[in-house]
Amino acid sequence: MPPPPMPSRPTPSSAPQSPRRNGFWAVLCGIGRGINVVRLLIVNAVFFFLLFIVLLAIVGGIAASHTKAAVLDGSVLVLEPEGQLVEQYSVDPLQRTLAKLSGDKTQQVQLRDLVAAIDAAAKDKRISRILLLPDELHAGGFAALREVGAALDRFRAAGKPVIAWAANLDQGQYYLAAHADRVLLDPQGGLMLTGLANYRLFYKSLLDKLGVDVHLFRVGQFKSAAEPYILDHASAASKEADGYWMGGLWDEYLAEVAKLRKLDPAALRADVDDLPQTIASTGGDLAQLALNEHLIDGTATRAELIASLREQGVPAAKNGHGFRSVDLAHYSTDVSNATSLFAPGVTVVVAEGEIAGGKQPAGSIGGESTAALIRAAREDRRTKALVLRVDSPGGEVYAAEQIRREVALTREAGIPVVVSMGDVAASGGYWISMNADRIVAEPNTITGSIGIFGMYYSVPNTLAKFGIQSDGVATGPMAGAFDITRPLDPKVGAVIQAIIDKGYRDFVGGVAKARGKGFDAIDAIAQGRVWTGSQALDRGLVDQLGGLGDATAEAASMAKLGADYSVRYQQAPMSAFESFLVGFSQSASVELLQGWGLRLPPWFAQVHALAAPELSLLRNAKAGAPNVYAYCFCSPH
Repeated sequence: MPPPPMPSRPTPSSAPQSPRRNGFWAVLCGIGRGINVVRLLIVNAVFFFLLFIVLLAIVGGIAASHTKAAVLDGSVLVLEPEGQLVEQYSVDPLQRTLAKLSGDKTQQVQLRDLVAAIDAAAKDKRISRILLLPDELHAGGFAALREVGAALDRFRAAGKPVIAWAANLDQGQYYLAAHADRVLLDPQGGLMLTGLANYRLFYKSLLDKLGVDVHLFRVGQFKSAAEPYILDHASAASKEADGYWMGGLWDEYLAEVAKLRKLDPAALRADVDDLPQTIASTGGDLAQLALNEHLIDGTATRAELIASLREQGVPAAKNGHGFRSVDLAHYSTDVSNATSLFAPGVTVVVAEGEIAGGKQPAGSIGGESTAALIRAAREDRRTKALVLRVDSPGGEVYAAEQIRREVALTREAGIPVVVSMGDVAASGGYWISMNADRIVAEPNTITGSIGIFGMYYSVPNTLAKFGIQSDGVATGPMAGAFDITRPLDPKVGAVIQAIIDKGYRDFVGGVAKARGKGFDAIDAIAQGRVWTGSQALDRGLVDQLGGLGDATAEAASMAKLGADYSVRYQQAPMSAFESFLVGFSQSASVELLQGWGLRLPPWFAQVHALAAPELSLLRNAKAGAPNVYAYCFCSPH
């Protein structure tokens, strides 16, 4: 029987053929597949990151609930502020949480958290004393430090000692440390008081080389904020004004330090000025020199400091070493109480940073966003009085005016408004303050600078350097007048100057009306001149000297709230995720998880460099339009 026939194979010509894709279609498909892969990677990365955060919160929360210990009797409250002392965080909740999870620092300390913890500790029987370690504190001005110093004084008045220890102290850190009962330095450390200075960078020659024409329009003999763009050196008027307010600020510093250390202010000034001569007497030993001049009470290593605390009766830590202590973050969480936030009382709105238009993040002042905070506070039934906490050198005029209007509307609604000035409340910072019922400033607040200026930029010479010229026609003398590729017509300059003159009249007139004085009286102390808080009080620009607590008490008194009133901060609403992150970062879970070795890589925490302050003014400048500012570069170093 013959074998069954085998199926015949199809010949190549009879095999089914898939349609060939041309090269262009293949490239498109490849790009599509690549995009899809990237999309999946991003989605998966975000998903697993959020899952990681949630799992950390769950595990950490369960573990922390079993391990969290209360503050024990005899504990030392250790204050070791690191980074900038600020009125409010400018670092968003996600960044703060990521920084903690990576073992990094946010480099910001809220002034109110520090003061609240000290005041709570003064009444807390579990806290025996405070150990202040100010080495890593970076303060922008002296007014905020004075607030913390006043809290330390209240703590001492409660019969509890404050010890300050540092390896090295600058004059800002020492200004705070001087409030301690004992100030100790490491034997290899040092303290150097040098006085105040305000040196700035000037860009005229650079702008000339680039071919950029800067046209400055200002009112005020002392309004020098924009001089770096038109001069290569500080003007005589600027130096005169700066020397006056900085001299007043330094006088305040010496007087307060001398009082705290029981020294003669004149002798202290002489010691500072004679440093090059006196340093030779100790062979270059700054710590010994500070001891000789009675600026400190002794020298001690960290081990000697701990031994001293133990000798004073402070119990050992759980492990039998060191000393029983609690840090600021854990203590603030332990004593925090949100129940009073729902009671009627005083609402505080923070206005910190430069003033710019629109909505700005925390740490900056937005014409729309800060005005919205004041409006929200006014419309909240819990607000019986408003405190506007101002720490700002100013900025855009219109944005400042938006905020001032909300202050005026709040007063018209029958809600008393008190301004509390921080380190700086000058120029635009004074603009937003002027319509308050009362203005409270620290003696070393920097304020005033009532003046206004405008800048316009044109670049015809810059283009010419590259062989580019601008030419054409216009329907009239003003058409195309603000084209930055063309030179500024002097007639247009006259228009801009008229606008600036009007802005100055509005500023001075507004202050005169608010302060109950004549235009000429305010004009005489305006002209862009800067004053300290004490100098401003003498000239009627503020009503009293004091800190945020004094302003809050004054607002409560005006609202007839009695002695027991609540204080809450009006802040932009956070999303549920942001609220979760804030709570998580403040919990004991983070420290516990880090103790287990669970932490994010350090590159998750981002560090942002600070640009030169004069250049930051250009960040929001609009091309082809005059930029009008009420701004003051008045932060000494």
